[in-house]
Amino acid sequence: MAADSTSYITHHLTNLTYGRFPEGHWGFAHNAGEAAEFGFWAFHVDSLGWSFFLGVVFLAVFKLGASRASVETPTGLQNFLEMIVEFVDNQVKESFHGHSPVIAPLALTVFVWIILMNLMDLVPVDLLPVAAAMLNGESWAQIAAGDTHTYMKVVPTTDPNITLGMSFSVFFLVLYYNIKNKGLGGFISELTMHPFHADNKLVQFLFLVPVNLFLETIGMLAKPLSLGLRLFGNLYAAEMIFVLICLIYSAGIVLASFGGLLQFAWAVFHILVIPLQAFIFMVLTVVYLGDAHKSH
Repeated sequence: MAADSTSYITHHLTNLTYGRFPEGHWGFAHNAGEAAEFGFWAFHVDSLGWSFFLGVVFLAVFKLGASRASVETPTGLQNFLEMIVEFVDNQVKESFHGHSPVIAPLALTVFVWIILMNLMDLVPVDLLPVAAAMLNGESWAQIAAGDTHTYMKVVPTTDPNITLGMSFSVFFLVLYYNIKNKGLGGFISELTMHPFHADNKLVQFLFLVPVNLFLETIGMLAKPLSLGLRLFGNLYAAEMIFVLICLIYSAGIVLASFGGLLQFAWAVFHILVIPLQAFIFMVLTVVYLGDAHKSH
């Protein structure tokens, strides 16, 4: 049972990975070991595919709502989308005091896209992986026995490549706006002249500038890392709990009923986590970009 449980958990936490084998040819990994051999140039096809699909869903729904918008007879969809837009707009106004046409649309995109990706955690754990295995030609007997090499992780935010990719995209925007609004010299001065300062120029440049640069660089790099890893850690832990609860179903009908109650309770609690993590990511993005627009 322990071996079966381990293989079940490993299977559900392994990405569908495409990369280059040590022999030189490209293809999909058949297990976690082969995926690890791909190294840096490996593509998590499931994470990329689902995040792209959900991004298209986000654009399509908002496009549909905008195309059917009416002042006289607003639809339920229009009211719902306007509520989201107004909520995000209010958060941007409270946290961002500069002038930029990019910040509000970026905040809306980040907020809604992350919510959609997080919502995939509420899809039954085995549903899409089993469907993918059957579409790949594997029999139900193979799948039931755990002898399947088709991997499908459907929650993109449980993949650090996705969350860190988003956070470092924000980080590069922060660098861009820092240099644009403060100038290269002003940005370098901000990194080297704070927090420690001395009137003696020799002391400042020989001792305090290196210390300031080290501290400010560490603090700046910590922002995207914490931003991405916070989202990844919370969603990965939630997915792991869903997978562990699913193992109870193999322990008899009594424990299976208990597992169903646990899964329902965790899903209800997770409904609070899904928008909260998206909200935190959005607010911190706006705050970081707001700091980049401060020219003092």
